[in-house]
Amino acid sequence: MKILLANFSNMVGDSGGTAKVNCAFANEMHRLGHTVSIMYSDDHEGAFFFPLDEGIAVYNLRHFRGQDVLLPARLKLKREIWRFFSMQRSRTVAVDFTARYLEKQIRTLLEELAPDVIVCFQLAASKVFVCDLQTNIPVVNMSHGDTADYFRTEPAANLPALSRCAACQVLTPAFERIIRQHVPQAHTVVIGNVVPQYPVQADLRQPKPRRRVLFIGRLVKNHKRPHLLIEAFARLAVRFPDWEAELWGAENRHSYLVSLQKQITRHGLENRVFLRGVTDDVAGVLQQGDLFVFPSMSEGFGLTLAEAMSMGLPAIGYRSCSAVNELIRDGENGFLCADGVEPLAEQMARLMGDAELRARMGAAARLSMKPYAPEVIWPAWELLLKRVVRGEKI
Repeated sequence: MKILLANFSNMVGDSGGTAKVNCAFANEMHRLGHTVSIMYSDDHEGAFFFPLDEGIAVYNLRHFRGQDVLLPARLKLKREIWRFFSMQRSRTVAVDFTARYLEKQIRTLLEELAPDVIVCFQLAASKVFVCDLQTNIPVVNMSHGDTADYFRTEPAANLPALSRCAACQVLTPAFERIIRQHVPQAHTVVIGNVVPQYPVQADLRQPKPRRRVLFIGRLVKNHKRPHLLIEAFARLAVRFPDWEAELWGAENRHSYLVSLQKQITRHGLENRVFLRGVTDDVAGVLQQGDLFVFPSMSEGFGLTLAEAMSMGLPAIGYRSCSAVNELIRDGENGFLCADGVEPLAEQMARLMGDAELRARMGAAARLSMKPYAPEVIWPAWELLLKRVVRGEKI
């Protein structure tokens, strides 16, 4: 098959989950013998953070064959102003920009690449192909988040794409139910993210001078909320003097990074809580951990959470957090708690103070990630793509 991946977002140097899935998907389909191309939209030029196999063609719509088409300053300002009032209106700016400035490049690539199937990484991208261009090429809409967001924050013009795509992939059964409630005619299929099945496991029974609470994720105040972990740890620091906390991830806004550093200093935890930055050795970091805490408000899957559990770390998250509340089975492979600092600290204390419980839940966490093994997920994706190319109803 000739597969076109359409990701209308940043890819240059991006260490986020969508970029990671994009590169992993491209590499695996290429290794399975398919011809893979990536179409993306990034103001910047340069290399991807995650490696791509040779032979995968990439096309930046904003820097296309000698022509630079950047988001005009006035549209950037308009987008930022709208963020304060309406996410839907803010996202409309990007949709309008793509339709007005990038449609020619998209049409050119469609004609030249002649893909058998298009996999879109955003509903906005699916909308371009199935609504604006009205292509006859089958389109699969790939979901990376809580599908309820489609009906809360997506521009209304994007929503008809859900029923016009050949298939709409979602990450969890709960997300499938949401789409079916709103768009019964959509062709939905549940395929989770690939989670590495590590040949080694974190040894939670090994004696250590220091034990580690880990967090890995982009440092975003209103999404990942690592400040809640720091605050919860501060309440436990005296009680558990042999524990430290490591927070790994790229900064989103420098002002928030500074506030995290001040928070650590205010609690006198400079030698106990560490902001480590970005790592390209997630497995190495996880193997040295004892507990994974993930205080996100919402998630599409929680890939680093799943990777931590696959390494054999018990996990703690919020019961109200989408996807996290499906990966973590409360009392079995970790704990779910009510939102807030105090409930988080309470559950952290249970695991920090009980080595046997950590080991038991860590082993359960590792087993619970087996359904997301590469040998399960990639064949499911390949079968889906073959079915839509053959014109089968999903």
